[in-house]
Formats: sequence, structure tokens, C-alpha cells
Amino acid sequence: MFAPIGRPRVMGIVNVTPDSFSDGGRFLATDDAVSHGHELLDDGADILDIGGESTRPGATRPLVGEELARVIPVIEELAQAGAVVSVDTMRAEVAEAALAAGARIVNDVSGGLADPRILPVVAGSEAVFVAMHWRAHSSTMQHFTQYADGVVETVRAELADRLAAALAAGIPEDRIVLDPGLGFSKTADQNWELLRGLGRIADLGRPVLVGASRKAFLGTLLADADGRPRPVGERESAHAVITAHLAAAGVWCTRVHDVRATRDALAVVHRLDDPHGRDDQEREDRL
Repeated sequence: MFAPIGRPRVMGIVNVTPDSFSDGGRFLATDDAVSHGHELLDDGADILDIGGESTRPGATRPLVGEELARVIPVIEELAQAGAVVSVDTMRAEVAEAALAAGARIVNDVSGGLADPRILPVVAGSEAVFVAMHWRAHSSTMQHFTQYADGVVETVRAELADRLAAALAAGIPEDRIVLDPGLGFSKTADQNWELLRGLGRIADLGRPVLVGASRKAFLGTLLADADGRPRPVGERESAHAVITAHLAAAGVWCTRVHDVRATRDALAVVHRLDDPHGRDDQEREDRL
């Protein structure tokens, strides 16, 4: 799963939610979510990340039954179609049902803090576990942006704790990925610091996943003369530059809304780096 393919893997986002910050409600119906997943695959996604709970700032949590009803039918259909599916959840019940439905990755934005039972669930499977840096649920997370030792070193230390917890629960080290958690209990300036400091996260010895797509710190950077943030759907050009940075940093995976734009950016990086001038960037790589 972690064999080098010459670029970061691209994880396409399928939000089966009514309230996600970028596309809330567009793919709430199962058929719409499945269709969107196939579109992302056609655009070059290596992984589809299916989530039924919005984690935008201020979001409230759905009931467990609601989350299950949103994601499990979508996971079943896309996994049966051959997609490599990740479930974006903080709940053990949802992770367990998703793995039974065909998911191969559990992407837990809380790194096992929100529901520690998720760790033995993953340990009892063959799934990859993505542990993101997290301090609090969406309703209060922006109250926790103080980092006494600086954001990079503190995030690194707190991710090291999550790595240790996952190992203690029985998840093999070669099935753990770390995510610095851009936007989660982070200010805009702290997000930029983390992007510059990804090498320190990679020093923990595990593959790194980064999700910067369309996030608020890009809107703030691109604000108009009156200070109004750039609208969510108009941040892809800035994200393309971040994509190039992530490729240079050697991250394992980038989690994105616009798969085609991301693959285009990676194609440019590949072409610039290829001394033989090949334009046939691999298109068949899958996990």
C-alpha cells in the first residue's frame, strides 16, 4: 500500500453530509454520492474518502444511526466497483460497519481520541489507520489553538502520542499514517507553519497525509480588498501550488475535493522533474 509511485496518492473526498463546508448537501443521496465517487475515480483518484459527519468549524454531530445510514450504502457500492475506499469517521461502530462493507482505510480525524474503541476495531482488521492531529470536536476546536512549544513541535509530539496509542492497541506500525490536521484547532498562520514543517512530522517515521483543499486559511490568504475571504469554490489555483509543495515534501497522500486539478498539478511537477522529458505520467497506479 505504501510502495512509491512517484507522486503523492490522491484521496478524493465524498461528503455524504448536509453541512460540509465545501459541498454540503450536494451528495447526501446515496446515488449522488456514488456517482460523484465514480467521477472522482475517472478524474484519477487513487482513494475515495467517504464521510458522513461534517467537521467544519461549529458543526454539530449526527446520531450514530444517521452516520451509518449515510455512508455504508455508498461504501458498499464503490468498494464492489473496485474502488479503494476510506471511511472518514471518529466512531468505532461506523468504522466496524465500514470495514465489513469493504473499506480498507479508517481515516479518524481525532486519531482515536474521540472514541478509543476505534483502535482495537482497526487492529482486528487489515485496514490502514490514519491518525490526524486533533484536540476537540468542531463545535469548540478553535478554542484550542495555543501551542506552548510552537505549532510544529507540539503537533509532532501529540501525533507521537497517537502513534504510540495505536501501536499499543495492536495496529501494526506499517499500517499507520499521520496527518497534521490543517484547520483543526489551528489558526491560518499555524496552518502555514505546519506546511513548512512537514519534515518534522515525517521524522516520526510514518507516511504523511495532508488535507489542505479549499480550507479557510486559503480563503483568508486570497481575501478581497474588503477582507472578504475568497469563496470556497475559487481556491483551487492556490491549492495547486500547495500540491506541488506536498509532492516536493514527499507526502504519501493529499486529500482533495478537485481530483482533476490535483492530478494536473502533479503531472506538471512530474514533467518538470523528469530528465527524460516523458509526458506519460503513470495513470494505472492503485494501492
